[in-house]
Amino acid sequence: MDRRNLLKTSFAGLVGLSAGGGQSAAAQTVRVPLIERLPALAPIRAHVDRIYDIKSCIRPFRTKGPNLNVEQIGDATVLHNYGHAGDGWTLSWGSADMQVQKAMSFSPKKVAVIGCGIIGLTTALTAQRAGAEVTIYTREMLWRTRSMRANGVWGPSIGALASEAPANLADICEQMCRTSLKTYRFYTGLAGNPIAWCDHYDLSDTPFDAPPPPPARLPSGEPVPPTFRMPEGRLADLSPKSEMLASNVNPWPVKYASRSSKMYFNFSEYGHLLVSQFFAAGGKVVMRDFHAPGELAHLPEKLIINCPGYAASDWWKDKAMIPVRGQTEWLIPQPEVNYSVTYRNVQARSKSDGIMVIAVGDAQRAKSWNNSNERPDRAEAEAAVRVMEELFSRFTGVPA
Repeated sequence: MDRRNLLKTSFAGLVGLSAGGGQSAAAQTVRVPLIERLPALAPIRAHVDRIYDIKSCIRPFRTKGPNLNVEQIGDATVLHNYGHAGDGWTLSWGSADMQVQKAMSFSPKKVAVIGCGIIGLTTALTAQRAGAEVTIYTREMLWRTRSMRANGVWGPSIGALASEAPANLADICEQMCRTSLKTYRFYTGLAGNPIAWCDHYDLSDTPFDAPPPPPARLPSGEPVPPTFRMPEGRLADLSPKSEMLASNVNPWPVKYASRSSKMYFNFSEYGHLLVSQFFAAGGKVVMRDFHAPGELAHLPEKLIINCPGYAASDWWKDKAMIPVRGQTEWLIPQPEVNYSVTYRNVQARSKSDGIMVIAVGDAQRAKSWNNSNERPDRAEAEAAVRVMEELFSRFTGVPA
């Protein structure tokens, strides 16, 4: 059925309902497939001269999964909350809730939080909401942390090596993801769109079910160690499923395209909102750099939640931490673009503060593994942007 006849049939059904034709509403209503309702897509102006920022960071990958242990340092009780790999934005509220519940079992009046990345800040807010007086001790405020150099997209998963993941890691991941998603619901739809949803398009020149290429290898020639994967279907209800676009409605200049919906974080608005909420609830920040665990025993607070991110590799001497390099490049904002797209292992996503471009895929993972270089790579940035430039040079916005 073509679109015109489909609309006629739908209209006829509505007329029948108003005339009391005797049939049920379900029998007379024609369901229009979602793929028939593609919105107009403004093209991304992907040119290297529009790059206005390049952000590079180290993701705090921990081979054993997040450190959620409790230990005693002098007369201080320390609850750890770090090592979330590249999933900190996704897991933050769930991880905070899990550790704050443990903390409040000690009935503290005052709580110290170490670190002001997304894990530290949400932990501090969660402790406040549980009734504690909270002070954050940090080397840097949120906007200068590695968290703000991430890509900030919801993706229900958790990082660990398959060979070292604890037996209950899937349960931990599920609890964190479900708690986080419920909390994000209260930040969606606010002024400035701190958390937003958009359509995401996956594009390919070959069928999606074609055999994958051989996995990329590390510079040493060894394969990237296999990472932990959630059991199939365990979190399937937390993200909308992809739908293939039929050729007659596919507006992209490639043969294979699918569409799904993705949630993402607008760092500027979301970060400002969280910091404002922390101070509005009476929170305090002390700028301080720690060099040894024993220093925590000298804090006035005797219940401490440790959220240092990758810094735990140095000052806590956690040998399970592995640096995984990440880089994003940012193009000048385009408010008219309200979607994201992945093509040839490059993703472009429109956010309020710019078009974020990032290289993804197996080869990029091999390049990033155990790589602690945080210097922005202009050549890498331009190569990623040129993939998008080539795509949009062929893009007309209408089905081919």
